[in-house]
Amino acid sequence: HVQFVESGGGLVHPGGSLRLSCETYDFTKEYIYIGWFRQAPGKEREGIACINSIQDDSIFYTDSVKGRFTISKDNAKHTVWLQMSSLKPEDTATYVCATFTRVGSSGCLDTENRGTGTLVTVSS
Repeated sequence: HVQFVESGGGLVHPGGSLRLSCETYDFTKEYIYIGWFRQAPGKEREGIACINSIQDDSIFYTDSVKGRFTISKDNAKHTVWLQMSSLKPEDTATYVCATFTRVGSSGCLDTENRGTGTLVTVSS
């Protein structure tokens, strides 16, 4: 059973920043993407950012977060972070750490394992 320990969500004003953290298993033992999807009420799930478990320079962002969010990882600590800056009200969602089998034009796709999520609320 794969576990994900997510933290870092909360309430932030528009324009503010948050850093999400996800501690999990040794993902370097397989070729997958690890990162985050978000789910907001009434909206489709969006796989916004992910990084390859082995190839550190293989990173994907959706257009909705590109230039504002940065994903990084520490293989030795089995941890992935998502630095979120210039946050907007439309970024409000539950952010879930997950593994993905592939990336495509619409985002990080085909979730394999996932955490329970952390809520991010952007509001004045």
